[in-house]
Amino acid sequence: MKTFLIIISSIAILIFLLYIDFQLGKRAQQKQIERKNHPFRYTDFHIYADGTELFPALFQAIKEANNHIHILFYTIKTDSISNEFLDLLKAKAHEGVEVRLILDWLGSIKIRKKIRENLKQAGVQFAFCQLPTFPYLFYSLQVRNHRKIAIIDGKVGFMGGFNIGKDYIHANFKLSPWRDYHLQLIGEGVDDLQREFLIDWLKSSKINLLQNRVYFPKQKHGETRHQIIPTQGVYLEEIICNLIKNSKKSLFIATPYFIPSQRITVELLRALHRNVRLTILIPNKADHMLVKEAAFPYLRKLLKNEASVFQYTNGFFHGKLINVDDEIIIIGSSNFDRRSIFLNHELNCCIYDPVFIERMNKITTIDLQQAKKLSLLDFKKLTAWRTLKEWLSRLFAPFL
Repeated sequence: MKTFLIIISSIAILIFLLYIDFQLGKRAQQKQIERKNHPFRYTDFHIYADGTELFPALFQAIKEANNHIHILFYTIKTDSISNEFLDLLKAKAHEGVEVRLILDWLGSIKIRKKIRENLKQAGVQFAFCQLPTFPYLFYSLQVRNHRKIAIIDGKVGFMGGFNIGKDYIHANFKLSPWRDYHLQLIGEGVDDLQREFLIDWLKSSKINLLQNRVYFPKQKHGETRHQIIPTQGVYLEEIICNLIKNSKKSLFIATPYFIPSQRITVELLRALHRNVRLTILIPNKADHMLVKEAAFPYLRKLLKNEASVFQYTNGFFHGKLINVDDEIIIIGSSNFDRRSIFLNHELNCCIYDPVFIERMNKITTIDLQQAKKLSLLDFKKLTAWRTLKEWLSRLFAPFL
């Protein structure tokens, strides 16, 4: 009995210390972050919803690089497509092109020392970001750089939801086919992608290249009005709430993980009460434990208030999109969950162009056609195992 009490007490003390670490770390980060708004820009966009189309375009742009290649990803796998990607970066470095690669330390933890040494020997400048740090070790382990950025010669940019690996070209048996949204940019907005990359490079490598004009060539004035929005665990909730508050007719939310904050949930309910049509698209399959069950309490509440909820059934859905009244679209790296809202470094693009929004709507219409509409009855079929998972998901919701 005494041993049992010691074990329970030790676990309780550990949980308390982790909680204090997390809260103090979060408070420290919030004090350091200043809100940053990039100006409105005009850029030409291409949207990719399939990795088999995105990767050839990205790889070809890298092959055509003459000056520099700047890449940041949350995850690069250790598989054939990832090796092809890394070999391409090494080949360009051998040609004399400046190649800089940033990876999230935890997201790309499989990129072992030998791989990193091979990259550096080939001339690729490499840095991990978001390494665990003291004094708030547990908190720093939770904060991830979830951005996906590629800039080629300062002229062509890519951002969105895809990482690098076979999973994203339909080679994962459990999750295929993989559906996601990714943007290619040519024009003024590439400067803002470049700036965000170089800020992350400064933090990761301690090398400041922000004043080097070679990375900011003269840009063309594109067709699509937009704004690049970086967030670091602060301000994303406010941005989302303001979009919901200003909605008049419709809201469309596409996300792989639907775990909103209490404040966002309240605003969604208020929107429904003023007769805004709310449509939510989520995956049927889950790629992480508990994320599917974590959404259930929020979806029940919204369904009771006449929201429409669809589960994507043609593989795994990983797209991230918010469409407000067919007038504003936000697309990028952030999920509709507490991790993206309160912890991660994310990068999104707010687009105001009706022509682009119409193109995006054609894609989301296809996705909805491959989805099953849910009702409250779908959430009332509770089993003991499902009830347990839902209870556990509530405990871990801030980290999912």
